[in-house]
Amino acid sequence: MKKNRFVIALLALMLLVLSACGNTASKDSAAKDHKPAAKAAPTNMILATTTSTQDSGLLDVIIPMFEKQNNVKVKVIAVGTGEALAMGTKGEADALLVHAPAAEKAVVDAGDAINYKRVMYNDFVLVGPKENPAGVSGDDIVASFKKIAETKSPFISRGDDSGTNKKELAIWTTAAIKPAGDWYVSTGQGMGQTLQVAAEKKGYVLTDRATWLAQSKNLDTLQIVVEGGKDLMNIYHVMEVNPEKHDKVNSTDAKKFVDFMVAPKTQDVIENFGKKEFGRSLFIKYTE
Repeated sequence: MKKNRFVIALLALMLLVLSACGNTASKDSAAKDHKPAAKAAPTNMILATTTSTQDSGLLDVIIPMFEKQNNVKVKVIAVGTGEALAMGTKGEADALLVHAPAAEKAVVDAGDAINYKRVMYNDFVLVGPKENPAGVSGDDIVASFKKIAETKSPFISRGDDSGTNKKELAIWTTAAIKPAGDWYVSTGQGMGQTLQVAAEKKGYVLTDRATWLAQSKNLDTLQIVVEGGKDLMNIYHVMEVNPEKHDKVNSTDAKKFVDFMVAPKTQDVIENFGKKEFGRSLFIKYTE
């Protein structure tokens, strides 16, 4: 009788052990069957933009934010605004971030760009050598250009059809001057490189304030000589390249980028960019 009880107890124990092993195996199998799905590969988007957004360092802050939030890999092509807009008209970019309102409007009116939004602004300043041979000052940029031409003081132009170059040429036109001669140097380069040339040649140059602030520590021969004029405002817009006219563009992510740029969180990042390092914002938020 005792022997039978022992056998029954042993069998019960064995069944319990086998049951536990089976449950463990089931759990292991279930765990294997329910592995978290692999993250989808990021999509790709091309952003054509002006060099000032890159040279100022702003893109180094906002592009990683956008990529992380939307699982997108952004290819940034930083060129003059004219070239960026031309990329849009050819369907060679998905989104544009530029600063030449008159030229932008022409692209929008032609139907090459849509979802056109004002996103931020700063201003243009005239930078020149600390010796200031033309004796320019104050906020009258047209009068200052006239003095520079009269004294044939070195003037360094981007000459690249950028938004800054367009603004510079408009000022010369207002002053009724066609700049030419050894004193007028065209670099064909971006804002950062053009500022470096101005520092080397001790020349005057029109620049956006953001790039100046970001690079001024390396430009100790230069200083701001003219600023604050009402016609020196520098407005940036963002837009999508129109998928109905250019069917190969990534319109989904381009729309997300436009929405991202005018979103309150991004606008706050833009507003605070540069404050810690330079004591002031390099760009001011300007959402419509």
